[in-house]
Amino acid sequence: MVEPDKPPQRFVTAAEAIVDHLPWGPHCWLCHPGLVEAKNLLLVRVEMPPGQGHAFHRHDAMEEVIYVVSGRAEQWVERERRVLAPGEIAHIPIGVVHATYNPFDQPMVFLAILSPNRLDGP
Repeated sequence: MVEPDKPPQRFVTAAEAIVDHLPWGPHCWLCHPGLVEAKNLLLVRVEMPPGQGHAFHRHDAMEEVIYVVSGRAEQWVERERRVLAPGEIAHIPIGVVHATYNPFDQPMVFLAILSPNRLDGP
């Protein structure tokens, strides 16, 4: 995490990112309070190993875009399921139940962009 007396950054390298190790894969926070000055955005790069998933949940105060960088994602938004390939997204409105799984043989990397930047859980 950034030191309290250090000003927020305008550029973030991989070495400076905030990394959380969660059950469904490492989360590399690139746009996060205390790291940059963003008032409305969060950006996290998630590496999801085969067989892992972020089970159904919702964000009561944030909307989200999930962008697949590599691999494939089994993405659920409410009761609709799609397999997303690199370059494809899912938009999740505020309060909508969703889940992301990787049932495939290859690792999957995705970006999650959330707004506003209120962290109210994992």
